[in-house]
Amino acid sequence: MSAVPGLRHAFFTREGGVSDGIYAGLNGGLGSHDVPEKVRENRRRMAAHLGVAPDQFLSLHQIHSPDVVVATGPWDSVRPKADALVTATPNLAIGVTTADCGPILFVDPHKRVIGAAHAGWKGALTGVLEATLQAMEELGAERGRIIAAIGPLIRQPSYEVGAEFVTRFLDDDAEHARFFLPSARDGHAMFDLAGFIRMRLENAGVLLIDDIGLDTYVDERFFSYRRSVHRSEPDYGRHVHAIMLEG
Repeated sequence: MSAVPGLRHAFFTREGGVSDGIYAGLNGGLGSHDVPEKVRENRRRMAAHLGVAPDQFLSLHQIHSPDVVVATGPWDSVRPKADALVTATPNLAIGVTTADCGPILFVDPHKRVIGAAHAGWKGALTGVLEATLQAMEELGAERGRIIAAIGPLIRQPSYEVGAEFVTRFLDDDAEHARFFLPSARDGHAMFDLAGFIRMRLENAGVLLIDDIGLDTYVDERFFSYRRSVHRSEPDYGRHVHAIMLEG
């Protein structure tokens, strides 16, 4: 994706921000309990990195849904409730926030249509990736030309889940068993979210998929919801992962 002309994108780390404490670094989470002025400054810096004004650096009120929004300009006031964005509008950065869930960025470099999806286990299972591709097609993209990039997320060695979680996936499709490995704890398993996302993308007809391969739980450059829970921290920061078409 980095070789695509006329495209800018970033999977931001914690580096380069003004937040401190448990949010130390580049916290872009509008839904976090961080000082709002610091979050706004962090987001301004991310927008500047991509070369857009802060009001052209768009993200959503995410709800772990398969819902997609088409962006054509800055939000009027309230962020839409959804988990993916698509656009064909130049100089408009669209992004999703994560802290273990999977950020997926999309581009059709020929038709100049881009997308960004927030794919936690629930969104991935209920179709947010497929819905993003469909929304891109409605803007003129051709599925066979779309490139997808899987960003930093919690990886299988760090993602322990309970029996009910496994049952939910197996009830959907028994073939999903291949995304689980035994855990050291009885009645638990280790879930391969990145592998599940890749499978959904491949089954949907995406031919080119990059995966950055980083684990947000073990890599301290990233915020991690699960790590914050294990450390009994009261909250956690969020990353914004964004993409834009140059005008």
